[in-house]
Amino acid sequence: MTDQTPTVPMEKIVSLAQRRGFIFPGSEIYGGLSGCWDYGPLGIELKRNIKQAWWQAMVQNRDDMVGIETSILMARQVWEASGHTERMVDPLVECKNCHLRWKADDLQGTRCPSCSGELTSPRMFNVMFKTFVGPVEDSANMVYLRPETAQGMFVNFDNVIQSIRKKLPFGIAQQGKSFRNEITTGNFIFRSREFEQMEMEYFVKPGTDDDWFNYWVQERLNWFINHGIKREHLGLSEHPKEKLAHYAKRCVDITYLFPHGWAELEGIANRTDYDLKQHSKASGKTLDYYDDETKEHYTPYVIEPAVGVDRSLLAFMCDAYAEEPDKDETRVVMHFHPALSPIKAAILPLSKKENLSAFARDVYKDLRSHLMVQYDDTQSIGRRYRRQDEVGTPYCVTVDFQSLEDKRVTIRDRDSMNQIRIPVAELLKTLTAKLEGEDLFVLPPGGEIWKVEREKKG
Repeated sequence: MTDQTPTVPMEKIVSLAQRRGFIFPGSEIYGGLSGCWDYGPLGIELKRNIKQAWWQAMVQNRDDMVGIETSILMARQVWEASGHTERMVDPLVECKNCHLRWKADDLQGTRCPSCSGELTSPRMFNVMFKTFVGPVEDSANMVYLRPETAQGMFVNFDNVIQSIRKKLPFGIAQQGKSFRNEITTGNFIFRSREFEQMEMEYFVKPGTDDDWFNYWVQERLNWFINHGIKREHLGLSEHPKEKLAHYAKRCVDITYLFPHGWAELEGIANRTDYDLKQHSKASGKTLDYYDDETKEHYTPYVIEPAVGVDRSLLAFMCDAYAEEPDKDETRVVMHFHPALSPIKAAILPLSKKENLSAFARDVYKDLRSHLMVQYDDTQSIGRRYRRQDEVGTPYCVTVDFQSLEDKRVTIRDRDSMNQIRIPVAELLKTLTAKLEGEDLFVLPPGGEIWKVEREKKG
């Protein structure tokens, strides 16, 4: 990790996100709710694509992984056994003048960042949200909204072993909402109170955990690179032993150069056998593994890569953002990896005339059952290109009056702005090939399409 200047100010990402329908402030018409965000039409598509890309890499393409979805509400004893009720606390200070509250670890000085007033001494604050199960709001019915998805996988370890019959090493993956009552939120969606996680618990034989830890650090780093984030914007940060979590033998953060500086993007932890042993002890249910080869019972060690969907989305947006010269203007373009782009292709008729519109809509209808596509016939073709560039659409398909005669359309590439003209009958096949990583060129004369294979990413 090196000292660098972020390539894009956060203000530009926030402005684009709201203007183009990626992310809106939560409860905005009532003044907003701090630390809560709503995902718009393009934001939810980008978010779904990130989750799918993670699931494909972590579950679908592997033989040693299964998925699970556990309840947001869990028995209070889960969090007592895991140590969250005792240890998931942050030091809270309050300004004696303006009464704003701050997380002491985030402060650079000893005065209030807002008004420079005097701060109180730190007191510990548990960041788990409390709620009640049933109609009576008393301590007996109090539960927590989960602050992480990991514990749901640990308490289901034996269920998975018995139902799926996986042999070690194997992993359990989960995606889902988590909640933390953060003292201070900020930097857009970087730190919020309601967020979505993608976590995996990889169970291994003790003694092999160091090798598997190194393996997963590299795997997760490669995943971000393969999906478009520049290597120079990624770093690795080892947690010093004195700052390790109570359950961790080792922890490495994959960091990213966010607009506010280098910060954690994903954490990979060696959780040892802590969680399984704690839940075994607290519940009375044995959570160990019988090894058929060695004929022994033991409690597996766990390697955990854990990443936030929202934080990943912010990193992908920041890294994709570019302002590029275009004749006498500057075009804003989001260079999303095609697998992540909210819209894969836009269908743009050159005119709204009825015969051309009907032809273009038929093209659109043929594609939309296979790809997420958009139909746009508003304003000039140049403005529509710019609009699609700004939301990261890889390909624009232009339908002109000649298309009515030769049944061909023009595909424009977002990044190079090169164009090829192909038969409508070949459009889906061509777009699919390009989205999967094939370069297509037109070489005159004759306008034949020549294909050049390149390494597929993602």
